Amino acid sequence: MKILVVNCGSSSLKYQLIDMEGERVLAKGLCERIGIDGRLKHSGKAEYTADVGMKNHTDAIRLVLNALLNKEYGVLNSISEVNAVGHRVVHGGEYFSQSVIVTDEVEKAIEACYDLAPLHNPPNLIGVRACEELMPGVPQAAVFDTAFHQTMPPKAYLYAIPYELYEKHKIRKYGFHGTSHKYVAQRAAVMLRRPLESLKIITCHLGNGASVCAVEYGKSVDTSMGLTPLEGLAMGTRSGSLDPAIIAFLVEKERITVKDAENILNKKSGVLGLSGVSSDFRDIEDAKRQGNTRAAIALDLFHYRVAKTAGEYAAAMNGADAVVFTAGLGENSMSSRAAVCAYLGYLGLQVDERKNNTRGKEADFATDDSKTRALVIPTNEELMIARDTAALLA
Repeated sequence: MKILVVNCGSSSLKYQLIDMEGERVLAKGLCERIGIDGRLKHSGKAEYTADVGMKNHTDAIRLVLNALLNKEYGVLNSISEVNAVGHRVVHGGEYFSQSVIVTDEVEKAIEACYDLAPLHNPPNLIGVRACEELMPGVPQAAVFDTAFHQTMPPKAYLYAIPYELYEKHKIRKYGFHGTSHKYVAQRAAVMLRRPLESLKIITCHLGNGASVCAVEYGKSVDTSMGLTPLEGLAMGTRSGSLDPAIIAFLVEKERITVKDAENILNKKSGVLGLSGVSSDFRDIEDAKRQGNTRAAIALDLFHYRVAKTAGEYAAAMNGADAVVFTAGLGENSMSSRAAVCAYLGYLGLQVDERKNNTRGKEADFATDDSKTRALVIPTNEELMIARDTAALLA
């Protein structure tokens, strides 16, 4: 079975073609600058890059299919070899607690979540409809970032605001990065050689966007992102959680609009705003090594908040069997993992510095006698989407 995984952004489209027998990636690539000028980067039997016009996502999908069928660098003889397409959809609201085959009703529900994810859901749905147009009859599956977190109990997902506002506007915590948290939790169980249903796991997806999740017996019971991806940890450019009165304060003192304040918190804050250096943690780590005080403070704050959130979730689950690090920073920064774990000694977690000296591959870097395991697990959201899609077909 071959599954095409599609992840549409506002002006980009990432894709992978995965053969589910052996879960091999046959081809992958990226369409950039859709609606501007267009650029395709493809890796299949050979590498291929081209500057080519893409007016919209339908054009991009058409170019992807042509690349997959190309005799020189493609990997398919016919588009009929693709059994299904799995789409990443960011927000499923309260409509979806699991991945689904796309129907007219599903598309309407995705549209109904536009207000909750205005930058993500519209291009996600455009990608679905483009594939429907160009691949008629091929099943389309929607895999939601929020679905994994629909197992959270009301005490975790409700905000302490008038309940009728939740009922009217569905204002609540939804959480994101669900596909990643689900994947690494499953891999952690394999690494620990224990059933997922017996484990309490804290998963830390740490990158430019970052979130922590409490996975108790295989289910998400709490997570740090909320109604939007702005809540929770300080991130690359996002402030994370703060006193909500700050928005009104900024509007008054800076004489700006609410949208302007929201833009500051989403795009000019986080470690970028604190350090004044960059939103890229690698740049900030370099600046810290060169003696930049603000860079050092930004990193300290980030590590502190990750550790505090992990502590909250250890309390929520009454313990933790493992803490998992994933995504760009979590997979590659030995110093960040060590800094976070330094706060978690009360869990009986002890780091083996030699084992922690690893990048981008699975590892258990806790000492042999550590009561809580510390794991590095590279995330693979595309494979998780492909697995969910294949399961739906089955």
